[in-house]
Amino acid sequence: MTHPHRRPALLATVPVAVAALLTAADPALAAGPVGSSGVGDPYFPLAGNGGYHVDHYDLTLRYDPGSRHLDGQAVLTARATQRLTRFDLDLHGLKVTGLTVDRARAEHRSDGQELVITPRRALRKGQQFRITVTYSGTPGPVTDPDGSLDGWIPTDDGAFVAAEPQGAMTWFPANNHPTDKSSYDFTITVPEGRTAVANGVLLGRRTEAGKTTFRWRQAEPMAAYLATATIGKFQVEQFTTRDGIKVYNAVDPREATAAAPVLEQLPSVLEWESRLFGPYPFRAAGSIVDRAPQVGYALETQTRPVYDRAPRLSTLVHESAHQWFGDSVSLTSWKDIWLNEGFAVYTEWLYAEQHGGDSARQTFDGLYALPASDPVWAFPPGDPGSGAHIFGTPVYARGAMTLHALRTAVGDHAFFRILRAWASEHRHGNGTTAQFERLAERLSGKELSRLFQTWLYARGKPNQP
Repeated sequence: MTHPHRRPALLATVPVAVAALLTAADPALAAGPVGSSGVGDPYFPLAGNGGYHVDHYDLTLRYDPGSRHLDGQAVLTARATQRLTRFDLDLHGLKVTGLTVDRARAEHRSDGQELVITPRRALRKGQQFRITVTYSGTPGPVTDPDGSLDGWIPTDDGAFVAAEPQGAMTWFPANNHPTDKSSYDFTITVPEGRTAVANGVLLGRRTEAGKTTFRWRQAEPMAAYLATATIGKFQVEQFTTRDGIKVYNAVDPREATAAAPVLEQLPSVLEWESRLFGPYPFRAAGSIVDRAPQVGYALETQTRPVYDRAPRLSTLVHESAHQWFGDSVSLTSWKDIWLNEGFAVYTEWLYAEQHGGDSARQTFDGLYALPASDPVWAFPPGDPGSGAHIFGTPVYARGAMTLHALRTAVGDHAFFRILRAWASEHRHGNGTTAQFERLAERLSGKELSRLFQTWLYARGKPNQP
């Protein structure tokens, strides 16, 4: 995510870290027959759910931009990770009109953002099962702790759908934490003349009786917050890069002139980032450029970032870098958000350095020259302290400074080897700051605990190494 404009300067198996978070949240629930109402994330304790992993989401949506009414059906193919007599999904602001577990009607009730489900028969540990939820309503965004909006955000011609960190639950029932990654199919029906853009590869479109249905498939694992179903009047461009990546760009005509020269550079940006970080991790790429002035940020929705306006080149570089750092390699806890944002900002610095702009060292020095009272030093990026701070300036700027301090300490050869290994070893999975620190020490042969302690966790302005 790029900084909101009002801020200064945005697998097939359940990861071990999920179980660790769950046990930390409530050991009794982790061991019992009831799935917990959250995975124990310290900043968003109700995010995600315990007791199962979702392998696949099949989402069928019908949206009318005029009435802003949504009808949905979500079919979740899941696997129980413990014996379950009851479990939750995250769903906010929509009415459930039908729910089955393995085709048998299941009891359900809403409790805040929790959809509490009691199947007719208990689920065995290891059992694969299918949840079908039919729902409807007028979706809207949630307000995050920092005051920004995310989720289903209506626009004058459709909806801007950007779900970091909480908003997936505003438009489909989800196991809404980055540690639960799944494949997706989307079938989205909108009035003829509108375009519905989701993640992955476009499988087809069909128009009849004044409605157009779009079918999309995201085959590689994806966290729920990275899903999108953005709808509007878009100019569409499709092509395949020389590396075989299917590109789909959807642009609001009002933003087309400003967006065109930036989007033209997407293939070269992806090629450049692939040389730095390793092969692009997905089959599809592209951009959604909407006109959504009430949003104030762009988001790295998987394979196809969504922009609230025509992006600058630096923003395109930033959101594209997230395809490696944030999308393919995802968080285990939201307090580690610097692993997403610090990496994406440092990619901006590297791009400028290698394309005729300031060197990364010059950018680092310019930030370090800021006084100790500047917001960049307001809190340590390795643990921002609350959900209200996860998109604050230190996470972005000081997170990037941490990477430059690492580069200075280990040298360019080891540094870029570390970045490539991080993207490779955690591809389509999750990672933690501690794992990154251990990787950096292993590949550099240096003891780096003091460096990371200084730049990620020390309060106030660090002493420059």
